[in-house]
Amino acid sequence: MTPPATPPFGRTLCAMITPFTPAGALDLDGAQHLADHLVTHGCDGLVLNGTTGESPTTTDAEKSSLVAAVRQAVGARATVVAGVGTSDTRHSAELARAAEQAGADGLLVVAPYYSRPPQDAVEAHFREVADATGLPLVLYDIPARTGVRIEPDTLLRLAGHPRIVAVKDCANDFLAAQKVMSRTDLAYYAGCDEHNLALYAVGGAGCVSTVANVVPGHVRAVLDAFDAGATARAARLQRRSTVLIEAMMADGLPGTVTAKALLTGLGLPAGPPRPPLRPAGPATADALRSAYEHLLTP
Repeated sequence: MTPPATPPFGRTLCAMITPFTPAGALDLDGAQHLADHLVTHGCDGLVLNGTTGESPTTTDAEKSSLVAAVRQAVGARATVVAGVGTSDTRHSAELARAAEQAGADGLLVVAPYYSRPPQDAVEAHFREVADATGLPLVLYDIPARTGVRIEPDTLLRLAGHPRIVAVKDCANDFLAAQKVMSRTDLAYYAGCDEHNLALYAVGGAGCVSTVANVVPGHVRAVLDAFDAGATARAARLQRRSTVLIEAMMADGLPGTVTAKALLTGLGLPAGPPRPPLRPAGPATADALRSAYEHLLTP
């Protein structure tokens, strides 16, 4: 199975951080600068107000303002997907309508968390949000954070909805992903950077990458090499990413914290994370910079 000729939201999507000022306010100028940088250096889609974008600690008004500002900054050069998922179906539908009005091209909707609803309720939640606007949806399956899985059979049923078109897969169940991909037209995006090439190689649409905040060109190069038939080069590039992926995503800190530490060190807009998250300490920042430089060193 080959990747879709035209993935619905692009191939190399960045799960973009939300820049804040040193005092913790939303930095819209910084967001526009960062969005332009990411698109210029390889991303063809940006996912805002997601996990890496600190959606639990931004207000509804801030979410809409961020979407509008980034839309203005990137124009038609990249898709803008807005995270609107909450544990409240009505609230998620309200955020979906606000994101549509702010200029989003699509919506990222996480499984409703904390209340741990059964699968029929999960399915109803997604259908109600999908019916709230005319925008296409990416279903976000990340049970390690939400406490609830979007089961493969639920995805198979939801695939029949005309506006449910994609999945951001953080379930760490490669067999289940292939099962759904083989039986539906849902576009699958790797949501864990270590899976970017593996999922793409079996027909995935691309990735929604946290690591792309700092190395957008490298993340794209992996997929470009695979598309060009240079599969050995794609594998080398993906393996070369491992040290940075591990440092950013598997060393005990959320990707938001590590991405912001690296971006700050690179002179790009980031600012501190909002509490309860805390900035990375100097030793962690140094280790992240070392992993970043290792990736860029031939």
